[in-house]
Amino acid sequence: MSSDVNSPGKWELDYARGTDGWDLGGPAPALRRLAAAEEFAPGRMLVLGAGRGHDAREFARHGFQVTAVDFSEYAVSEMRRLADPDAPIEVLHHDLFALPSDLSRSFDYVLEHTCYCAIDPRRRAEYAALVASLIKPGGTYIDLAFPVDARAGGPPFAVSLPELFNLLGTHGFTLLRQETPSESAPRRRGLEQLLIFKAPAVAAT
Repeated sequence: MSSDVNSPGKWELDYARGTDGWDLGGPAPALRRLAAAEEFAPGRMLVLGAGRGHDAREFARHGFQVTAVDFSEYAVSEMRRLADPDAPIEVLHHDLFALPSDLSRSFDYVLEHTCYCAIDPRRRAEYAALVASLIKPGGTYIDLAFPVDARAGGPPFAVSLPELFNLLGTHGFTLLRQETPSESAPRRRGLEQLLIFKAPAVAAT
């Protein structure tokens, strides 16, 4: 199997070997809090690189209409196995960089958690353009950024906040809130940032 992060084979191998350390066994604590806070009105949400779908199901439990996408066949099969009839989600088996065109400008919310740090860093500008193409004008981008440090190598590839702000700013996104979650899992404490961005009210051309 491939070790290329652009290939599903790399991630299939991690799942098979149990080296899927990004999986917390449930929703990220900061996202569980956010979903329960009723700060955001339920709407249509896309979860990118959703893995086993823990975060996707958590928002679905709070009334969001959630679509979860992953290009790993194993991850998709796990999302279907773990399906909660009380928190239904739509599961897409797709490369996020090749999503169907009919999803353009479809989502009130786009959610990212351990997806941005897993993609090839050379594709980060492409990723920002993708988010801008998927979210509705005035929509909300929720990013639990990890790992926010200067670690070399990867994945997970280190997240540079200035780079991320610049990439999203190019597409007109405005940072509404930034916080260091107090409830992070022990091995992630101090390495996560919860970021809330607002998309421009008029879609960039």
